[in-house]
Amino acid sequence: MIKLADIVKKVKTKFFPSDENSELPDTKEFELSEDSEDSEEYHIEPSGEINANLLTYHKPQSFEAEQFKMLRTKLLFPVSGKAPRSIMITSPAPEEGKTFICANLAASIAQNIDKYVFVMDCDLRRPNIHKFFGYEDDVPGLSEYLSYGTHFDEANPKEFISVPGLSEYLNEHNVFLSSLLLRTKLKRLTILPGGMPPDNPSELLSSNKMIGLLKEVTTRYSDRCVLIDSPSPNLMPETSVIARQVDGVIIVIKYGSTTQRMVDQLIEIIGRDKVMGIIINWFDTRSSTYNLYHKYVKRK
Repeated sequence: MIKLADIVKKVKTKFFPSDENSELPDTKEFELSEDSEDSEEYHIEPSGEINANLLTYHKPQSFEAEQFKMLRTKLLFPVSGKAPRSIMITSPAPEEGKTFICANLAASIAQNIDKYVFVMDCDLRRPNIHKFFGYEDDVPGLSEYLSYGTHFDEANPKEFISVPGLSEYLNEHNVFLSSLLLRTKLKRLTILPGGMPPDNPSELLSSNKMIGLLKEVTTRYSDRCVLIDSPSPNLMPETSVIARQVDGVIIVIKYGSTTQRMVDQLIEIIGRDKVMGIIINWFDTRSSTYNLYHKYVKRK
């Protein structure tokens, strides 16, 4: 398990290795900057291979990847209105494949020539999005960012007093958000993982800090598409708070399992105007060995 002290130590080592007279690094290193080869922001490297179920990466010409390309086109180039900059992906119940859809859609969008993708794992109880991109379970993320603001206040600021401006930065900004971002093998795709499951996920996701983070990541850059993997509002009430902050919501349902009533209840909670489409997952087609089919419906 990675503890907060380890994060602070790594950030300190990265930016302030030995020289006590070194200046505070430019603040752009702490922003949600685009992933580029020249970026110097702190990051953790993936320890494993990209998951085989990330079909849009491993098999970009496959039937399944083509379905995600079609979905990508409908989202980025709508017939009317502006393209959404922030999309929440959820489902009426667990095990319906929302994380699979979110990861593959993100990879498909990142393969576009002029779009960056920022994926937030807001399923704090069962964070999984990072596993698709080769990371293990013990990576800090959103829960640490939302939880440890007061912990930084409780930390001894004298440890960093020799670094001009750092103690003030900690007091003002709490966690270095950029230290929690994960790069992927897709140059234009960055992840904020869910982190270690906290004891109070509902309170964290409905906090003002979370609302502020959502506003920040969705408004800062015009060429960034934000995808949010979120648990069902039917089970986790805090998801409805997130839904109000995004441009639209995609619902993932499992063929042969999800009932019409479950979908209707979910749409009622989210609001029909927010629902951009429904993806039917696990639909068995003769041309697909991975049981994927999607149906996009017009936004009402």
